Amino acid sequence: MRRLILIVLVLLVNFAWAQESPKWQGKFEQLEQALPTPNEYRTGSGSPGPKYWQQQADYVISVELNDDNQTINGTETITYHNNSPDVLKYLWLQLDQNVLSDDNTLKSTSTSAVKDSAAAKTFAAQVSDFKAGFNIKAVKDASGKGLPFTINNTMMRVDLPQPLKSGEKVSFNVDWSFNIVDRSIYGQRSGLEFFPEDGNYVYTIAQFFPRMCVYDDYQGWQNKQFLGRGEFTLPFGNYKVRITVPADHIIAATGVLQNPQDVLTKAEIERFEKAKKSFDKPVIIVTQSEATAKEKTKSKQKKTWEYHADNVRDFAFASSRKFIWDAQAVRIGNKTPLAMSYYPKEGNPLWEQESTKAVKNTLEVYSKFTIDYPYPVAISVHAASIGMEYPMICFNFGRPKKDGTYTPQLKQGMIGVIVHEVGHNFFPMIINNDERQTTWMDEGVNSFVQLMTELERYPDIDWSRGKPSGIVQYMKGDKNLMRPLMTNSEQVIQFGPEQYAKAATALYILRETVMGPQLFDAAFKEYAQRWAFKHPKPADFFRTMEDASAVDLDWFWKGWFYTTDVTDQTLEQVKWFKLRNDKSKPESKNVKTKKGDLAAQGTTDKKYDNFSNGPEEFSLIETDPQFYGEFRSRVDDKGIMAKLENKNIYEVTISNKGGLVMPVIIEWTYKDGTKELEKIPAEIWRINEQKVTKVFVKDKEVTNIMVDPNLETADVNIEDNIFPKVQRDSKFDEFKKKN
Repeated sequence: MRRLILIVLVLLVNFAWAQESPKWQGKFEQLEQALPTPNEYRTGSGSPGPKYWQQQADYVISVELNDDNQTINGTETITYHNNSPDVLKYLWLQLDQNVLSDDNTLKSTSTSAVKDSAAAKTFAAQVSDFKAGFNIKAVKDASGKGLPFTINNTMMRVDLPQPLKSGEKVSFNVDWSFNIVDRSIYGQRSGLEFFPEDGNYVYTIAQFFPRMCVYDDYQGWQNKQFLGRGEFTLPFGNYKVRITVPADHIIAATGVLQNPQDVLTKAEIERFEKAKKSFDKPVIIVTQSEATAKEKTKSKQKKTWEYHADNVRDFAFASSRKFIWDAQAVRIGNKTPLAMSYYPKEGNPLWEQESTKAVKNTLEVYSKFTIDYPYPVAISVHAASIGMEYPMICFNFGRPKKDGTYTPQLKQGMIGVIVHEVGHNFFPMIINNDERQTTWMDEGVNSFVQLMTELERYPDIDWSRGKPSGIVQYMKGDKNLMRPLMTNSEQVIQFGPEQYAKAATALYILRETVMGPQLFDAAFKEYAQRWAFKHPKPADFFRTMEDASAVDLDWFWKGWFYTTDVTDQTLEQVKWFKLRNDKSKPESKNVKTKKGDLAAQGTTDKKYDNFSNGPEEFSLIETDPQFYGEFRSRVDDKGIMAKLENKNIYEVTISNKGGLVMPVIIEWTYKDGTKELEKIPAEIWRINEQKVTKVFVKDKEVTNIMVDPNLETADVNIEDNIFPKVQRDSKFDEFKKKN
C-alpha cells in the first residue's frame, strides 16, 4: 500500500511538471537523421572519403563574336572522363542560353500583372522579336559521325554509341550559335550593352557554350532545369579557348593569354610585363585616350585571342574596343597572381581608382581565411547593373554620372560588389558547391567572407550586410514570405535577405558570439582546404565545422538553416535578494520554503519591475546530513554564509519568444557606473527551450540589466531586453544611438 501511494505521488508530480513545462521541440537533438548517411565517398567527419571521386570535362573551344549582327558562332570538342564507378549510357549538357527561348519553362511559369501607368520598358521583352537560345547545329563523335541528342528546355542529352565504363573517357564535338542578349531589356547574366553616344558595344559573354552537367556520388546527374535563379553546377576541367573578335577589341577572359604578340601592340606588351612586377599600384596597359580613339575608328579586321585555363569549372570573357585595362601583381604565398580591371570610360574615374585595389584586397583576405588563391589572374570587368562571377573573371556595376561624379553610396556599392564577385572565385569556383540546389553555400558563405574583407580593408565605411543588426528588419517581417536557408533557389521569395544576408549573418554570429574567432577560423579554413577543387554538400560543411572545433553546433544549424525562427529573448523578471544579516534567523526545523523559490519564510511578495523597493531578504540554514548521502565530508556552512554576506543576488528570468535558441548575453550596469558583460552559451535552453531562470551573485549593486546590448544575436525586439522596465525608454534610445 505504501509503494502504491509513492507511485501515485510520483505520477502526480510528473503530471504537474508536464502541465507547467512548455512543449519540447527538440532544438538540441542531433542532426544525424536529417543528414545523409556517411559512406566511403563522404565521411562522418565532413571530409572526402577514401573512395571520393569526381568527373572531369576538358574543352577545346573556338568562337567568333560578330560585332555587326551581335551573334556568337562556336565549335567545341569535349573530352569527358568517367571517374565514377558507374557505367554511363548518355551524357547531360547544360544549354543555359535556352532560358529565354519561347518554349522554355521560365517564360511559361513566370507570373506577372498589369499596372496602370507602368513604364513601357516592362513590356519590352514580351513584344520583342528577338530569338534567344542555342541553335545546336551538330553533335558528332571524334570520327565525325553524328550522335543522337535530345533537347529538353535548358538540358541536352547526348546518347553514346557504347556505354562509357568506369575509368574511360570519350570525346565528342558540338557546333552551335546564338544571338547575344541585350541585357538592358532582358537583364541576363551574359549579354551586351550598347552605348548610343559612340555606337559601340561592351560584351560580357558567359554560358556561351554547351557545358557538361555534374555527375556525382550524391545524386547522379545534376540536370535540374535552369530557371534563371539557381545558378550553375559544373565539373572541373582544362580549357583551351580561341576567341575571334574585331581587331581593335580588348578581351578579358578566364585563364592566361597565350599569344599576346598576335593581339597586343608593342606598347601594350611592355606595360603588361611591367604590371607583372608592380606590387604597389596598378599599371595602365590600355589608356583611356587609346580606348576613346578606337571608339571612333571601329576596325573591320579580326584577331584571334587564345586562352588556356587549367582545373577550372567554367570559362567566360568580355570584349570591347571601349576597354581601358589596368593590372597589378599581388603576393599570395609563393604565387604572384595579377589583379586586373577592364572598364569603358563611362566607369572612370571611379574604376581606375578603386577596382583593381578591391581585387587585390579580396585575394589577400580570402586567402587568409581559406586557401592561397591558386589561379594566375583575377579580373573585374565593368558592366551596367550587374554582379556576376566566373572563374578568374567577374562583371560588376558601379557607374559614375556623366560628369564623373559619384556618391559615397555608389562607391561603397561598387567596392562591395567587386569584393563579393571576386570572392566567388573561392566559393563556388574552387570550393565547388551545387549552386542549383543550395544557394547559401556560395552566396551566403561568400557574403560572410566579403564582410570580413570589408571590415578589415575598408574600416571607415559602414557595412551592414552580414552583421546581426543588418538582418533584424528582415527577421521581423512576415513569416509567410520567409523560407528556411535549406530551400531550393527557385522556391525562395526573399532571395537576397535570406540566401545572402541571413546565411552571412549566421556565420558572423557563429564566429563572433558562439564559437569565437580562433575556433571558427581554424574550422572554416579546414573546410576550405578539404573541399578545394571538390564538390561539397551542406552536410560536409556542417560536419567539418564541428569536427575541427569540438563544438556541438547541431542546434545552430537546425535553428538558422532549417527553420524560420528568429531571436527574440525577453527579460521577463529580475528579483534582487540579500542574505538576512540579523541574528534572528529561524531554526532549521521551522523554515519552510516553496520549491523553486529562493526567498525563505518571512519574505513578502513585491512588484518586481524595478529596484526601488530594495532587496528581498532570505535565509540560509545549515545543511541537513541527508543531503550528503554516503559522503562523509562536509562543507563549511558558516563559511558559505559569511561569503554571501553583503552580496547582491539576482534571480533573472528570460523567455525565448522567437523560437531560435541562442546564447544569452547580459550587460550588468552597477551603481558605481561600471559595466560587466556576461555571455552564457545557448545550451542554457537545453532543458526548457522557452524560459530559463538563473541566479547570479554580484559584489556590487546593479542599477540596470540589458540582454544582447550590442545586438550580437539579431534580436528582433530589443525594447523588452531592458530592466528595470521604467528605464526602457531612455535606455532604448541610448541603445539605438550606439547601434
